[in-house]
Amino acid sequence: MNERSMDDLTRNAFVDGKLDAAQRQDIEAYLQAHPDQAKELGAWSRDAQRLRFIASQDTLPPNPALDPAAVRARLRARTRRRLATAASLVAALAIGGITGWGVRDTAMAHRVLPMQDAVQAYRLFASAQAPRPDVRADAGDLQGWLDDYFADAQRLPDLSASGFKPVAARLLATDQGPAAIVIYENAGQRATFYIRPPGPGKLMLPQGSRRDGDLLARYWSGQGYNYALVSSGDGMADQPLPMSTQVRS
Repeated sequence: MNERSMDDLTRNAFVDGKLDAAQRQDIEAYLQAHPDQAKELGAWSRDAQRLRFIASQDTLPPNPALDPAAVRARLRARTRRRLATAASLVAALAIGGITGWGVRDTAMAHRVLPMQDAVQAYRLFASAQAPRPDVRADAGDLQGWLDDYFADAQRLPDLSASGFKPVAARLLATDQGPAAIVIYENAGQRATFYIRPPGPGKLMLPQGSRRDGDLLARYWSGQGYNYALVSSGDGMADQPLPMSTQVRS
């Protein structure tokens, strides 16, 4: 026999003993090389023998439904129905998965971490490789510069208790209006103050903090703006947030 799998007609004929000697010898040689199929046909043969024994009892009326070939046909039909059901479930899950991921992507597009732009601004403008800021001045000049763009905003934070002094600033842009980053330095270390208008929906932030890699971002809202202090490590973890003492009069 060649290496192709046996069809159902050959299987039934083998189990029901309807093959001639040469055909049966061929099948037995094939089954020796395919133990999984031999095990399956062995189970079929045992089932067929039990069914024939039951059918041969005088106490039972003839029942065509107990014919081994009919039983196997029903089993094959049941298997096909199960496969069709499984295929339908897979299709439903695939469609649901695509829809679910689309909804997830939409949700993720609207789920922005608090003051993520402040963290990115630190990495762009306050890291060791950052380009030279646009404005370089002392605290007084920088405060006046901020006043020109952010009316009634909280004043520039005083971080001198942590050893940081403002040295430079850069004006940025958002869809809602201008934003700015002010860079502080302390013996080679840097921290930043970030200010911008609230995003879509005028979302104001509760006071909070979060870590993003090696950076600590502490954020709050007030006077119609969102703010963040961003620093590397824990050098400013205890710095009080300027939520009331630094508000402009």
